[in-house]
Order: sequence, then structure tokens, then C-alpha cells
Amino acid sequence: MLLLCCAALFAIAVQASPKVVKKVPPEFPREATQRGVSAGSVKAKLSIDAEGKVTEVSIMESEPPRVFDRAVTRALMEWRFEGNGEKQTHEVKLVFKAED
Repeated sequence: MLLLCCAALFAIAVQASPKVVKKVPPEFPREATQRGVSAGSVKAKLSIDAEGKVTEVSIMESEPPRVFDRAVTRALMEWRFEGNGEKQTHEVKLVFKAED
């Protein structure tokens, strides 16, 4: 019984990441530039429906805090994934760097 349980957990852990079919890059926030912030990153968790549409974005980490969160949320809500008939989650990390 224990072996079967562990095998099921392993199968969940190696599940393939969903395939992105539409990526929308986030805009570099004007407020960040005004505050002198030239770089940062945001790690987010996406909830994806059975058809591949993003239904929710949860910010997990951001550096500097809250500077890029809104831009990331807006962009990620526009992303689309290949639907597989099941709800799924996916984590992404977006890195920002101001262009000179």
C-alpha cells in the first residue's frame, strides 16, 4: 500500500508544465521609473482552466515588493496555455530590466 501511495505522488511531481500558446509581456511600470527602480522580478502562480485560460494570478514573491505586481498580473491574465481538459497551476518568474 505504501509503495502505491509513493508512486502516485511521484506521478504528480513529474507532471509536464503546461504549454504556453500566447505570451503577453508586462509593461515596465512608469511608477517604477519615476521612483528610480530599474530592475526587479516577480514570481507568480497561475490558475489555468481546462481550456487553457488563466483564471487567477497570485503573486508569491516580488523584488522590490509590489513595484511590478500589477503589471505582471495584467500581463499574465492575458496568457493562454494549451488546454488539456483539466484545471492546473503553473509558476513563472518574470524579470524586469529597464532599457537605457
